[in-house]
Amino acid sequence: MTEKKLTGKIAPERIRLMQVPRPAQALIDGFKALGGDASSIVSDIMDELGIVGVLPASRFVPTIAGACVVGPALTVRNIMQREHAYESARAHVNKMAEFEAHNLASQGDVLVIDGVSGISNMGGISAQTGKRQGEAGAVISGAIRDISHSRSVGYPVWATEISPVTGKWRIETVEINGDVEIGGIRVSPGDIVLADDTGVCFIPRQRAEDVLALSEKKAAAEARKCKLIDEGLAVADLPANA
Repeated sequence: MTEKKLTGKIAPERIRLMQVPRPAQALIDGFKALGGDASSIVSDIMDELGIVGVLPASRFVPTIAGACVVGPALTVRNIMQREHAYESARAHVNKMAEFEAHNLASQGDVLVIDGVSGISNMGGISAQTGKRQGEAGAVISGAIRDISHSRSVGYPVWATEISPVTGKWRIETVEINGDVEIGGIRVSPGDIVLADDTGVCFIPRQRAEDVLALSEKKAAAEARKCKLIDEGLAVADLPANA
């Protein structure tokens, strides 16, 4: 990888990895091929394998209906600034650094922000930058803003809150590409993120091959059952498991 010129928005020692571990493209393509109800299928398989990592879309709400993203997690951790927001605003002290994460992004990454509640952790210009950098989208524990802007550039976001209150004078980014906690789930950089209308799945990269293999079998079984329903097979004769 060519060495990147950093933006200086966060101390270099707070960037744990300059590039997230890359899952095999076949894994990414395989999860994408599961179709529109992929999170439900993957959630069932993760249950069977004893893997914790699924969050509902009622809590992490998608901004673009019908969007489905799959890609490795590029992680950011935010906390509240110590200074009062109005003091920081007067002095124009902005300690947010998700733009450094955009700077480090590779094609297909999903930005995952362990953010601050009630305050915007990402706005429209940030979303537009992420789209330009090739990111698939973002999952954010915390608020976002400028929804119409991110929608207009086709950058889907799954977030717990929406607020016009800026994070510029209130939030400090303290780490990029370290482990984060999203909705009670630990997410490491490079874990596979799958998000759709139904929910968000964080698939540990070490378990991704097993999850995909069983998910493909389940998806095929469900497709066969749906075909039988369309063909008029009696309900009592439908296969029990799919």
